[in-house]
Amino acid sequence: MGVDYYNVLEVGRSASDEEIKKSYRKLAIRWHPDKNPNEKAAAEAKFKEIAEAYDVISDPKKRTIYDQYGEKGLNASCDSQNGPSYGSSGSSTFCFNPRDAEDIFSDFFGSNPFDGSGTFGGSANTFKPKTEGAATSTRLRKAPAVERKIACNLEELYTGTKRKMKISREVRTPNGQTVAEHEILTIEVTPGWRKGTKVTFPEKGNEELNQIPADLVFIIDEKPHEVYKREGNDLVVHQKISLVDALAGTTINLVTLDGRNLVIDMTDVIKPNYEFVIENEGMPIAREPGKKGKLIIKFDVKFPSRLTPEQRAGIRSIFG
Repeated sequence: MGVDYYNVLEVGRSASDEEIKKSYRKLAIRWHPDKNPNEKAAAEAKFKEIAEAYDVISDPKKRTIYDQYGEKGLNASCDSQNGPSYGSSGSSTFCFNPRDAEDIFSDFFGSNPFDGSGTFGGSANTFKPKTEGAATSTRLRKAPAVERKIACNLEELYTGTKRKMKISREVRTPNGQTVAEHEILTIEVTPGWRKGTKVTFPEKGNEELNQIPADLVFIIDEKPHEVYKREGNDLVVHQKISLVDALAGTTINLVTLDGRNLVIDMTDVIKPNYEFVIENEGMPIAREPGKKGKLIIKFDVKFPSRLTPEQRAGIRSIFG
């Protein structure tokens, strides 16, 4: 069949007129070259393809021919001497002439995305309407982003997780009515993400007249942990031990954020503010899969508040 216009417009073959208009509205704004200044040529080609698809399947006669004969039916010559024509009715013969993307967009939105030379132009999101006489311009602005926080505990940020967020927003139908739309958005939390990481869903905000819907932005927040404190890619643990353990040695038992039992034998003499570092037991590094930060154990040595004469004598005898 050649180009699959239904696929281009992201609708099914049984799509209603309202579904076709809604999809065209969304895709035409998304792929407007002024919204894609870094990939303008590719966006222009996509924009024209979307317009052609809408031109065909929004027109009952063109859609019928396309459904029966495919693209070749639309492109068949109007002149019978050049071969068979498709879609003829009585003495009249159907002839398909693709409309300009400019005209289709202008008819739909009431504004023209092209500049005076017939090429895509103007600043981002600026469309120039067709006018007679005085020149005027309409600016299609984008609403400010809507931000929401997602609170994650350290275990989720360590191992990664999947969050499903149900959103409700207002969308405009082709006839101008406002209706509520509900959707489930999935957020894949990557191991190692930090507080402040943003996940953006473009144009998932409310739709308003003459305004591009806002982006919906989810911002990762970090819940406090009862054992570990995160410092960048490192994890910090504060461990209290007695003076006897600091001098004679001890064993530290920790449960890691992914549920492993970590046993650490301390044989060094531990002084106040002493730190013990274990490589590759910190947080995963999101941009370097397989790598982790450090686990840092900071010791707080508890000194006795008083000693008996016998204890003092014993200490002196031991340390000379």
